[in-house]
Amino acid sequence: MPYIDGFIMAVPTANKQKFIDHANQGDSVFVEYGATRVLECWGDDVPKGEQTDFRRAVQAKDDETVVFSWIEWPDKETRDAGMQKAMKDPRLSPESNPMPFDGKRLIYGGFAPVVELGAKS
Repeated sequence: MPYIDGFIMAVPTANKQKFIDHANQGDSVFVEYGATRVLECWGDDVPKGEQTDFRRAVQAKDDETVVFSWIEWPDKETRDAGMQKAMKDPRLSPESNPMPFDGKRLIYGGFAPVVELGAKS
């Protein structure tokens, strides 16, 4: 069963291209270390909720867009080894690839799928 790392962040809307460049530079590192897929999704239809919502979760400001991202790994063992290598890789350091958003408001976690459905080919 695959293993998923999920991320939610608030990115200044004016930094969209900087974020895309940041992701293009950094995401290939995860693939190099075993990830099977990385998706970076720019908020397009992120409604405000009555009690909670994505915007509140990351304390998004009016001039920020919520980004939802995930990294798919073949299994947790590959993820643990790959993430350990990636976190030491200088291509992901703040000096070589600075985050174009406030990393203190980044929410992340690892997830073990419990249901997986898909269309039959």
